[in-house]
Amino acid sequence: MRKRHYHLIGIGGTAMGSLAGLLRAAGHTVTGSDENVYPPMSTQLRELGIAYAERYSPDNLEPRPDIVVVGNAISRGNVELEAVLERKIPYTSAAQTVKEEFIRGRHSLAVAGTHGKTTTTSLLAWVLDCAGLNPSFLIGGVAENFGASFRLTDSPYFVIEADEYDTAYFDKGPKMWHYLPDTAVVTNVEFDHADIYRDEEAYRFAFARFINLIPRNGTLVAGWDSPIVRELATRSFAPVEGFSFPGPGESVPDGGAQPRWLARDVRLDEHGMRFTVLHAGEPWGDVETPLAGAFNARNVLAAIAAAESVGADRDGVREGLRTFRSVRRRMEVRGEVAGVTVIDDFAHHPTAVRETIAAVRQRYPGRRLVAVFEPRSYTAQRREFQGDFQRAMDAADRIVIAGLFHPERYTRETGLDPDELVAAWRAAGKRADYIPAADDIVRALAPELEAGDVVLIMSNGGFGGIHGKLLEALAARG
Repeated sequence: MRKRHYHLIGIGGTAMGSLAGLLRAAGHTVTGSDENVYPPMSTQLRELGIAYAERYSPDNLEPRPDIVVVGNAISRGNVELEAVLERKIPYTSAAQTVKEEFIRGRHSLAVAGTHGKTTTTSLLAWVLDCAGLNPSFLIGGVAENFGASFRLTDSPYFVIEADEYDTAYFDKGPKMWHYLPDTAVVTNVEFDHADIYRDEEAYRFAFARFINLIPRNGTLVAGWDSPIVRELATRSFAPVEGFSFPGPGESVPDGGAQPRWLARDVRLDEHGMRFTVLHAGEPWGDVETPLAGAFNARNVLAAIAAAESVGADRDGVREGLRTFRSVRRRMEVRGEVAGVTVIDDFAHHPTAVRETIAAVRQRYPGRRLVAVFEPRSYTAQRREFQGDFQRAMDAADRIVIAGLFHPERYTRETGLDPDELVAAWRAAGKRADYIPAADDIVRALAPELEAGDVVLIMSNGGFGGIHGKLLEALAARG
């Protein structure tokens, strides 16, 4: 393969920085540019020896690269992009580069879905590694077992998180359409990303087309507890391996066919989960995992089914499940001070918030749960999700909601109203507050927290460094 000079505009994002690492591992020359690059990506790029400019400029295109990769956060008007277009330098997207450089010619195990993508992708990569298959991977988060978000090996298997977000300014289709899925996992489908999908039908179509890309000799691993996935699975040209873990009081959904993967005799405690896995009605084996919550039981089933599709050693898969260390920002304990545990989680959709709170309840039984939520993503700030967020956080003992990340983008009719949410929680007897700024939340919470409390902080952004600030404030109490 000819070695090229790749230049990445927007190199500081998690996906772009990981792609830079993959390209460097493949022997290519890699440069890039971005603004305000922070750890951990700045640290990773420095450790990889990848030089990048901390501003956008036409000068960054000297010497002239062979190919420019344009990040999906880069839009027309960016001075560096404009120079690329004027100079007729070949350009492409990150997803297209991943497809042509790393996936084509390998068996692609692509994990898609509204919820659980990052955890399931990380889990699948780890169990395949424990089974001796040594997969390459690209994940939208740092997999703790590997201490990295990417790896390149000579294995025929490539595990990738298949994101439904758009690809680039010149390619508004989802990134997952590029990933040539042989084994495709669709965990669930529930309307999200209202900033790029006009309605649920458009969102559903994105997954329908992803499923349509699977070859007949491939496999669709389908989350049967999701009604939309059950419906879309009927259109698959590839064999379907459905998986199901119904909630309390629920039965296994039918959807025209029974799921082939089930969890039975589930035992949940503060250490995680143990259960028996059935495949097509026959015992596959007993598993244990430190993961918590019903949604993670489904993630485990999805990873097992995907691993089975490539003939992975079952003992290795079970060992991977037992030793999995999760993903940063997925129920990540950031610290414990004075008996108060502070947890960071990426949850920003009502379903993810509800399931995360339930999982924390399982992990920390009998302890007071303080839920702190920042409406930061487009979905989280939309008024149509307000009732769902109200119900999702009802299970917390104490609730604090922060201000909208971009309130100027919304009107009273379109934006979530934190004051209305707080009034509804208080009317139901909950202790709840609307405190817009992270520093003010710390000042309000730190004096009232007591030993045994669990503070669950949910945001898909940095949230003003609230996790570290709260731990410091607790330590300063003496």
